[in-house]
Amino acid sequence: MSLRPFTPTDVDSVNALHRDVWWPERSAEGWAWLDANPARLDIDAPSGWVIQDKTGRPAAFLGNMIQRFWQDDRRTHGATGFSIIVPPSVRGASRHLIRAFVEQPDVFAAYTFNANSRSAPLYARFGMAAWPPRTHHLKLSWIIDPIDCLHGRILREAVKRAPNLSDPYRERFMHRRLGAPRQPRLPSQVSPLEDFGDASDYAAFWGALRREGRLLADRSPQILRWRRSDPDQRTPPVTVAFRRDGVITGTAMAMMAKANPIEPAFLEVLDLVALESDSQAIPALMQALMAEGRARGAAKVRLQVVGEELLRRLGPWASGARHEGGWGHSHVRFHPDGPDHHAWSPTPFDADHAFCQRPVPIIDRPVRDRPNKRRGSGTALPPQD
Repeated sequence: MSLRPFTPTDVDSVNALHRDVWWPERSAEGWAWLDANPARLDIDAPSGWVIQDKTGRPAAFLGNMIQRFWQDDRRTHGATGFSIIVPPSVRGASRHLIRAFVEQPDVFAAYTFNANSRSAPLYARFGMAAWPPRTHHLKLSWIIDPIDCLHGRILREAVKRAPNLSDPYRERFMHRRLGAPRQPRLPSQVSPLEDFGDASDYAAFWGALRREGRLLADRSPQILRWRRSDPDQRTPPVTVAFRRDGVITGTAMAMMAKANPIEPAFLEVLDLVALESDSQAIPALMQALMAEGRARGAAKVRLQVVGEELLRRLGPWASGARHEGGWGHSHVRFHPDGPDHHAWSPTPFDADHAFCQRPVPIIDRPVRDRPNKRRGSGTALPPQD
């Protein structure tokens, strides 16, 4: 078996690897969209690597998502690894995949902000440190529907312990609002954001954000337009802006997702960022995200990457949140010649959550949410974060 870069001809085999571990598959158009990432094209980086078997077919996979980063006028690039899949038949192949990922040239950092409990202990062997120091283990969530959250947890545990007890392929918790959301009641200074033109109010906000001197993943209008064009997202992500005197001082982005058929839907926060001078923007944007979650039928709102600065700015929202996970979800290997990483306070925008989530499926007729007591064949789901 040997290592090589991922190519478009690998799509079917790599999707089969995703299917085997119950992770969302991408369409051929979705893989082409990832390959067309403007930041990846800057440095001609691979879209991922595969371990091929004797026939040349992928037997293991690790995806490679490149992002531009800015600090003042200095542009650099970072790489986030995603969907590392190593079946038992090629045990040990992970070391070749991860080594290729962390040793790739032209990036100031190679990282994952979405490690599960099984993979988390692995990264230290490759010089990746748990980071940020005080929040690498932290995921926050805010419950909207406690009954659905409880039922989902019970059903997931039941399927893990007794796969034949229930059919894990049947979609549950498909509330009517998932297909027909209500109009949310947003805070007075928060409104939907849809204009990402190069001369838009959002472009002015991005310029002001860059001038603060923080190390930031590229949120330029060009990158936002590319992100929102993901063909595997059935609807564009929810994006809202906080305005002060008509000027945008903070934005948030989120998407409705459903981890697997037997769990309720949730609103996944993809970004939450504001100018340092506006202390009210982040709390108001969180209030808006909760309103969006209720209107869209989410059982909870979840924020999976929390930098130390963002944690501080969340204020009471952080102290009232439920903590999920608990292992080190975030690991980074920094290049010694890169920018000062102490100026970096990541959000989920920097990670793989925007394109690795399973969107809420579209079903013609809503399903009534009752436990399925019919016995049938089933497969135990892998542990979720």
